[in-house]
Amino acid sequence: MADKLTSTVDDFLDYLALQRRLSAHTVKNYRCDLQQLTEYCQRDELESWSALKTRDLRQFSAFLHRKGLSSRSIQRMLSAIRSFYQYLIRQGLADNNPAQAVQAPKAEKRLPSTLDVDQMNALLDHTQPNTFVATRDRAIMELFYSSGLRLAELAELNLRDIDFGDQLVHVTGKGQKDRVCPVGSQAIKALQDWLEKRDQTGFFDQPAVFITQQGRRLGVRSIQKRLSFWGKKHGISDHVHPHRLRHAFASHMLESSGDLRAVQELLGHADISTTQIYTHVDFQHLAKVYDSAHPRAKKRSDS
Repeated sequence: MADKLTSTVDDFLDYLALQRRLSAHTVKNYRCDLQQLTEYCQRDELESWSALKTRDLRQFSAFLHRKGLSSRSIQRMLSAIRSFYQYLIRQGLADNNPAQAVQAPKAEKRLPSTLDVDQMNALLDHTQPNTFVATRDRAIMELFYSSGLRLAELAELNLRDIDFGDQLVHVTGKGQKDRVCPVGSQAIKALQDWLEKRDQTGFFDQPAVFITQQGRRLGVRSIQKRLSFWGKKHGISDHVHPHRLRHAFASHMLESSGDLRAVQELLGHADISTTQIYTHVDFQHLAKVYDSAHPRAKKRSDS
């Protein structure tokens, strides 16, 4: 019976190679995935591919997960099994596709890495506004960290979007949703320094806040490169990019305030679950808050 299972898989692989003309690499991947399924079925003594049920494939998926296979790899394998069963149905060797309703275990959502307060201070305080480019870049980084803007939001800012009197910036976020973000005093000062330097170039007709030395709006790729440059220059080991400054803003705000809803509004997230994933609260910080605040958290000395 094991030979029959393997033989059917071989016929399917021949079909992929000869009729669908898939690459040898792709066929090899199909072979590896279906070989693991075949071995699993043999251990369970299944007599034919038509005997495999949805519950069996869910158990197979859980088995792979326990072995340490990633969610993405399991999903790829399930995709191969679905294709295999589509072939079996066309050949009259199966009545239904048991893999159709099976999903891989959810992957753990990775927290984006952040910069701590000392790293942020090193990045901002050591970027001296002594040239056109340095003054502009300092203002960019201060604004990212002060207001938690997305890269596209900052790149698209126009002069009219900044309210220096009320220290606010008006941005258009995802889904063309407008929001207003506060701007801290140090970011305001950095912006004022930049605009003073910018006026010296004479590009008064350019509405963009951040421009190149040639008077063009600074693009997103250029902003990314400039942040990476300053991160390396100041010896910050981890790569510095706009997403990390936005995340540092969210993390440090949440650590200090504990107000998830407020951080959600500031970031412009429609769903608070996005904010919960996006922000990162240091567990040691939470433990300290718990130990100092909860009436029954403190350990009693042995009597």
